[in-house]
Amino acid sequence: MTTGMRSPLTKTLLVCCALLTSGLAAATPVYALNPSDTSVQMFRWKWNDIAKECTNWLGPQGYGAVQISPPHAAASLGFWYDIYQPVNFADLTSAMGTEAELQTMVNTCHAAGVRVYADVVVNHLAAGAGTATNGQTWNSTTLTYPFFSARDFHANCAIQDADYGSPGNQSSVRNCRLVGLPDLSTESPYVRTQIKNYLTKLLDMGFDGFRFDASKHMQPADLQAVISGVAQTTLAGEPVWVTHEIIPDGNVNRADYFTSGMVNEFKFTYAMRETFRGTNGNQLSQIRTYMGTPGNWGGTWGFVDSAKAIVFVNNWDTERSGDSLMASNYTGLGNDTQGSKRYDLANIFMLAWPYGHAQLHSGFRFTHKDQTSPSASPFDAHGNPQINVDWDFIHRWSNISNMVKFRSTTSGQDINSFVSGTANQIAFGRGNNGFVAINNEFSAWNTRLQTQMPAGSYCNVVDGLRNAAQTGCTGSTVVVNTSGQISINLPANGGTAVPAMAIHVNQKLNSANPVARSDGTFKF
Repeated sequence: MTTGMRSPLTKTLLVCCALLTSGLAAATPVYALNPSDTSVQMFRWKWNDIAKECTNWLGPQGYGAVQISPPHAAASLGFWYDIYQPVNFADLTSAMGTEAELQTMVNTCHAAGVRVYADVVVNHLAAGAGTATNGQTWNSTTLTYPFFSARDFHANCAIQDADYGSPGNQSSVRNCRLVGLPDLSTESPYVRTQIKNYLTKLLDMGFDGFRFDASKHMQPADLQAVISGVAQTTLAGEPVWVTHEIIPDGNVNRADYFTSGMVNEFKFTYAMRETFRGTNGNQLSQIRTYMGTPGNWGGTWGFVDSAKAIVFVNNWDTERSGDSLMASNYTGLGNDTQGSKRYDLANIFMLAWPYGHAQLHSGFRFTHKDQTSPSASPFDAHGNPQINVDWDFIHRWSNISNMVKFRSTTSGQDINSFVSGTANQIAFGRGNNGFVAINNEFSAWNTRLQTQMPAGSYCNVVDGLRNAAQTGCTGSTVVVNTSGQISINLPANGGTAVPAMAIHVNQKLNSANPVARSDGTFKF
């Protein structure tokens, strides 16, 4: 089975696999893992904090996986990017914790129903010289590293800006140094063995997949060789999830990497920025033209097919480069106007639209782009999350987090009843399982819409959920009449409320004896 080329799983109960130890079969624990539609990047979160969050929030909220920062021993430079400068693949003592803490996190997240994906960096090693997170030293001048020496690297040449784009210089991009980082000879059998040992160690710990950093700086055949050279199935019995970071340019064919995994679809990120900001003539009402639709993906933006795509509104790179929308937490870094809910709306759209594997980003607040993660814990002394203090906790923002189960509930359902109000107001259904409306205009949207939802009262998951008795909502209620129609009143974008509405069948209220209203709707 080819790594990373599977459809999203629809079953949550996994088949138990067996390990052979001393000739005897010993069954591994069976975990009921959440649907895999949605994952969250927990950028530079410490392992102990992720373990706590898996139990308290990610699991119960329905997240399918958490993607962690690179777990290898790395340079310790005091900047956010030092974790992307490996020193020793074999030692898992990182800025985020020890190997023992990493193993505990994997076990804890699995018990909570959450898979764990590792961000892995195997294109290069650290530049300069110093002491790594595990106490070992390195020197890039003499190419002295644990397990690697001068013969394991490509020649010292620099990638130039002109090497990117068309026609570009593909050989330079794949064999020269990215921002001065010594480039590993990934075609070397010895180097490949070291990488395979690293991946195997993580898989043996229970990791469920990998994001390969800087994949376009490596030959597709080299990546395929190392990925095909390790186990293709996780300890939980699933195919290993693999995606490649490939920032598109005219010099890279992303399809070359499909033989070993999916790709991070940066074009989606750019599209969300342009569409929700309304720049370069982009309008939300034209989203089907830009993206394509089920069975005909691609659109004018040229997206890869849905089964090959990992989509995200932002990640740690794009929010610092200006290549994506940003949460309004961050000031002075090209973020959207304070008070605008464009970032929230883009994430709601991503989780509602049936394209790709959706990945949220949860990191930390920063005031300069090279700032490293806060020393303060994400939690107070009582274990309570400190949301938007030092860490943003975007995975807990209720209007976004509640959409995770909308996505899994509507998985496999086509788009229907698509309608636009003005240029930046849209609504659409997902079969008869869900319906969403988004107002990205600075004026209110009041209208009646046709859905294919069963009649009844539903909680608008953008602002609340059902109570324990399932008879009322903590936020607003949306009534679907016997004709499948709803009335919406979405505020203008720019206020305190998120101007969106989303309902799905698993947030329908238990109601009896509906009372007819004079306008033809029903009170349940």
